Amino acid sequence: MPHRTFVVSRAEAGRSLADAVANRLGLPRPAARTLVGERRVRVAGSPCLDPARRLHAGQRVEVDDPAPPPRPKSDAAFAPVVRHADAHVVVVDKPPGLTTMRHPEEAAEFGARGRRFLPPTLADLLPPLLGRGKGARLFAVHRIDKDTSGLVVFARTPEAEGRLGRQFREHTVERRYLALVRGRAVAGRIESWLVRDRGDGRRGSGQESAPGQRAVTHVRVVEALGDFTLVECRLETGRTHQVRIHLGEAGTPLCGERVYDRPPHGRPFADGSGARRAMLHAARLGFDHPATGKRVTWDAALPKDMGDLLERLRRPS
Repeated sequence: MPHRTFVVSRAEAGRSLADAVANRLGLPRPAARTLVGERRVRVAGSPCLDPARRLHAGQRVEVDDPAPPPRPKSDAAFAPVVRHADAHVVVVDKPPGLTTMRHPEEAAEFGARGRRFLPPTLADLLPPLLGRGKGARLFAVHRIDKDTSGLVVFARTPEAEGRLGRQFREHTVERRYLALVRGRAVAGRIESWLVRDRGDGRRGSGQESAPGQRAVTHVRVVEALGDFTLVECRLETGRTHQVRIHLGEAGTPLCGERVYDRPPHGRPFADGSGARRAMLHAARLGFDHPATGKRVTWDAALPKDMGDLLERLRRPS
């Protein structure tokens, strides 16, 4: 893999690894820290994962080429699948581990040069799949978490973006998620007031007097799996991390959840599932087509890792 190399000068001695990389490569510091976290920086021939490591004069630092290697086309587990495309909308089945679209604040922080060091987003990968150049514009009207798989819709015109955005704001879009959770889930309607900090630094439910948003999730038990449960969550509202928060606060966090897996100021709930990510899948998406007004709906099967875990949990231990 191509890489860049530099030797730490006396003037750079004592600086952190991230600072030195950012300075030598002309990058924003967040981009340099990303490179370190992805094991793409070596000091004296060995990978270093500590961006705060202090450097000594004469040390050799190697930085791998920021351009990530292309994924093989045959690797369907990591490839988005276009389920529908017309002149107005694109519906995509997103794999887990892929960011939907970079937030404008993040894009501005990294700058055009720094963004080359970031992994591609779903919005970056879509234009070539649609047979258009990288400059083709897509409008994200909603997002799902990086580790969440499933259905996402993009608008292809400002008019479609406006009409779809109105449906999301008015909560007329049908959004159903499948989730594998720890514990024995109970069917019901969960309503709470979501705030940025519930008291322990995490998003969660708080008092309505605090700045926040009303959130409603309808939970249906699909399959009991002993100490685990497969549930369907229908969103009445669509708030950031809504399903993860509501399930976690109900005492049945997602398998693989690492943030909303505990009560406020409490210890994490046990997770014997072995899941390597939060097991949440956007399984159904329905809306009124912005051009025709016709109701359109798509369903997406579970991704392989979630399907494999479900089969394993079905087997008696």
